[in-house]
Amino acid sequence: MKPELQSPVPSPCINVCQMEPATGLCRGCLRTIEEIVAWGSASDEDKRAVWAEIRRREAEIDWG
Repeated sequence: MKPELQSPVPSPCINVCQMEPATGLCRGCLRTIEEIVAWGSASDEDKRAVWAEIRRREAEIDWG
């Protein structure tokens, strides 16, 4: 099952915590610092919205 469909919604963190200055995204989980900070108090609905953004970001990356 996709993590974004689970309840409770799991964190996308994979313990590669490095912010990419060019994009403002974490290299590990593709979240912004604001999304990372808010995660702990976010509702499942908000977490699913972040997961949707992560999926969108993944689709835009040229993994080359």
